Amino acid sequence: MAGEQILLVEDNVMNRRLAQFLLKSEGYIVYEATNGREALELVKAHAPDLILMDLQLPELDGFTTTQILKQDATTKDIPVVALTAYAMTGDAERASEAGCDGYITKPIDKQGFLETVASYLRRQEQK
Repeated sequence: MAGEQILLVEDNVMNRRLAQFLLKSEGYIVYEATNGREALELVKAHAPDLILMDLQLPELDGFTTTQILKQDATTKDIPVVALTAYAMTGDAERASEAGCDGYITKPIDKQGFLETVASYLRRQEQK
């Protein structure tokens, strides 16, 4: 697969650079947001195929941003995968309750990260 559009929502520069590098190396088109408000604007502008959402963001956190996206008829079917370093007990459940379709922990395992991204994009294609 190549050419799919992915919105990467991450406020940490190093994490964003690594994820962007990995995604672009696979041929994905990557849009970047550093907070939830930017993410909402970019989703409306580009209608990405997948959203990778950090949960701990400034201004509007990833939980709230995901809830907003999942309540909107035009964006509710875009898969949102939580991308977070806060892998505490209950976080995966909290992300799921907010509407996240999946959960990836940081630091990023390069191979696992790309496999997870590809699996969510395949599911979207099958719909």
